[in-house]
Amino acid sequence: MPTPRKDIVNLDLCQYYHCISRCVRRAFLCGQDEKTGRSFDHRKEWLVNLMHELTQFFAIRICAYAVMSNHYHLVLFVDTEEALEWSDQEVVMRWASLFPMSKARIYLEKGINFENLKQNHINNIHLWRKQLMDISWFMRKLNETIARKANKEDECTGHFWESRFKSQALLDDSALLACMAYVDLNPIRAGMSTTPEKSDFTSIQQRIQAYQNQQQLPESMCRFEEESNGNREDKHPLPCKQLDYFELVDTTGRLIAANKKGAIPSHLQPILERLKIKSDSWTETITNLSQSFAYFMGRPESIEKCRTALEKPKIHGLKQSKQYFY
Repeated sequence: MPTPRKDIVNLDLCQYYHCISRCVRRAFLCGQDEKTGRSFDHRKEWLVNLMHELTQFFAIRICAYAVMSNHYHLVLFVDTEEALEWSDQEVVMRWASLFPMSKARIYLEKGINFENLKQNHINNIHLWRKQLMDISWFMRKLNETIARKANKEDECTGHFWESRFKSQALLDDSALLACMAYVDLNPIRAGMSTTPEKSDFTSIQQRIQAYQNQQQLPESMCRFEEESNGNREDKHPLPCKQLDYFELVDTTGRLIAANKKGAIPSHLQPILERLKIKSDSWTETITNLSQSFAYFMGRPESIEKCRTALEKPKIHGLKQSKQYFY
């Protein structure tokens, strides 16, 4: 029996999630259609631009992303602290911006008194605040918008995405870093690229370009430890240094491109060991990571803690966790 989404996306247990959406049609999300010769690469820009734009309204930040030919990956951070600090008026303004036909727009147009709210207003604002820190609503808005644009362009109707998106809870820093690298290395594993900096429409390419050009990343993206500058977006930095992550992904990508398996070079092993990731099977880990875990990813103690909290007799992934993590 599938695990209910409410158990997977449980913000009391976890604030980081890996999300995957796949297209249902042969025409694909983007890339070159070999049968017709038509290119859909511009849809990558739609998707990347929109995911960044939506973070302006949701209490959600992007850790990693990769847009492929018929699917895309996102690693998201849900900032519950930020959402709970918003004023009622800010919640209404954010929801009205996302959904102009909603009651939130009516509230703003009528100029309701936020100092003396009626009970139905309070209930609606409470619901909208909750939905603004819900990855299901984030993914819904992202996918529905892209589907409408693609269907209009293709002059057709019907489903564009293959059922609902898949999500995996990243229970600890080990799972977060490993999953980010897994996502950033998708184009290399698929043979679409040979290096991270050449992997178009990925977070690793965006991070490298920002670093090389001495530019700040957009506020939509989570930053690494040494990038933190005290802003709201930096109160939860990613669990390693940026240059360490760059080197880890670059070296791993070269090993994958050369079809070499086994341990990571010795000078990179401390990065993994600090995060309790087994370095002797790193390339195998990064190749099979997402498929090895169904709904929850993390070290053995994190998997066990999750099982206890959800009152489950067992959770898939414990065996794989012991194989990949300390």
